[in-house]
Parts: sequence; C-alpha cells; structure tokens
Amino acid sequence: MSYRIAPRRVSFDWQETPLHWIPDEPTATHVINVLHLLLPAGERWFVKVFKEALPLVHDEELLKDVKGFMGQEATHSVQHSYVLNHLAEQGLDTGPYTRHVEFLLDVLLGEKPPLGLPLTEREWLRFRLSLIAAIEQFTAVLGDWVLRAEELDRADPDPVMLDLLRWHGAEEVEHRSVAFDMYEHCSGEDAARYARRLLGMAVTAPMLLYLWAWGARYLVRHDPLLAGRLRYSLREHNRAVAKGLLPSWRELGRAVPRYCRRSYHPSQEGSLRRAVDYLATSPAARAAAGALGRAALS
Repeated sequence: MSYRIAPRRVSFDWQETPLHWIPDEPTATHVINVLHLLLPAGERWFVKVFKEALPLVHDEELLKDVKGFMGQEATHSVQHSYVLNHLAEQGLDTGPYTRHVEFLLDVLLGEKPPLGLPLTEREWLRFRLSLIAAIEQFTAVLGDWVLRAEELDRADPDPVMLDLLRWHGAEEVEHRSVAFDMYEHCSGEDAARYARRLLGMAVTAPMLLYLWAWGARYLVRHDPLLAGRLRYSLREHNRAVAKGLLPSWRELGRAVPRYCRRSYHPSQEGSLRRAVDYLATSPAARAAAGALGRAALS
C-alpha cells in the first residue's frame, strides 16, 4: 500500500469522560491510563533524539517518513498531556509519577551519556535510537491490539477515550517501521548494529514492564473514587485480560523474540489496512481532515 506518513491535527473533548472510562473496571482503566503517564514525555523524547539524528539521514524517502513520524509523535504527546490535565481536574494528580519519567528521559537518557559512561556522542545516539526502535515494537503491537479489541467495545467505554486510543494505535501501526529503519540507517554497516538492536530490546522490555506496573499501582492507589479500597494486583490484571479488556501477556511477550530475529522488520506487525480503515472513520481524525479541508478552501 502506498501512503505518506503525516500528522493529523486532532482534538478531543474530555468534559464528559468519567474517571473510570471503562465502567466498573478500574484496574483495566488504569492499566491503559499508564499510556497517558508515559507518552507525553516519552514522545517528546523521541522527537528530540530524532532531531539529533537527522543529519545522519541520507535517504530522501526515509527523511520524509521520519519527519512525518516526528509530527505524529509530537501530536500524540500533546493529546495525552490533555488527558493528564483531565485526570488532575478529577482529583488524580499524576505529577509525582511523571516527574520520574521526565528525569529518566531528559537526564539519564539525555544528549550526554550519564554517570560519565565512556561512549562517543555517535554511539550514545545509536543506543538511544535502538531504544526507540524497541519501544516502537511494543507500541505497534498495542496499537494493533486496540484496533482489534471487540471486547473493549462491548464493555461500553467512553467513546472519546476509545477514539483517542484507536486513533493513536492506528498511527502507531501506520508508522511502525520508521524508528527501526531510522536505527538501521544511522548504524550504517557497523558490525555492532544487530548486537546493539538486541541490547536495546534487553533494556526496553524490563524497563517498560517496571514502569507500567509502577504506573498502574500509582493510579489505582491515588484514585479518589477508590479511596484506598483497591490495590493493583496481578490477579485483577489477569481478570481484565481474561475479559479481553487488556492485551494478553503472551501477545506482548511474543513481540520480543520476533524483534530479535536477525531477519525481522516491523512491516510484519499488525495490519496497515486495518489502521488506515480506522483512521478513515475515527471521529477525531475525520474532524481534523474536515478542518484542514475548510482551511484550504478559505
């Protein structure tokens, strides 16, 4: 399928979205809400690292895709930040958690290697690109899952939140190969390219698991509607998985060995057709396209 990756200037109205946007499912709600904790700072960091790497890109088609990727990720960051504001208005302050995420990305994974690590600027940049490529493996898997999650529809979720998640998920599938291609291109013919890709996944997978569990515990513990009556637990998480409200551990776990195959390419992940079809029907994406068309005619 021939297409061009480009940002969609969407917007969402959160006034009617309840704190538990999946009715009677606080654990499933907050496990998914961890996305809002990680993505604003995370996707700003993606854009910063890619800006550093742009001078290394000598392929015009890849450069176009990278710029489209950066535009999409910047939009994702902004829209998920608005959800954090909405959570705060409902009495759930996420600042203590998100400040740790910002420290991790801006300080420990900033422009300079931390703690005096003896790495060249080029090698440190390549390592951070390998982390982004590994993270994008999981976002593509999650994006494809949310587009297929029929049980989520049957749980009667808030339609605005579901559209945000599916619009974002569809764009993750749409640009699923860009970070991987960027990493491979910027590593050139370096003999360590494959080993560094494996290292990126070896760091990313446990880091995401830790941050996600910590985020879910934080949200459940500080949820003002729960008032301490519930704790995040693996039992409650697995109950939501069994209902189809969260992706299975098997689905997430299998993403790792696929990525580690030497011949792997992310174009094998998910369904681009499913993603593009959703973007054609998404209320937010359709409204953004209509606004763009009206602006062009004015």
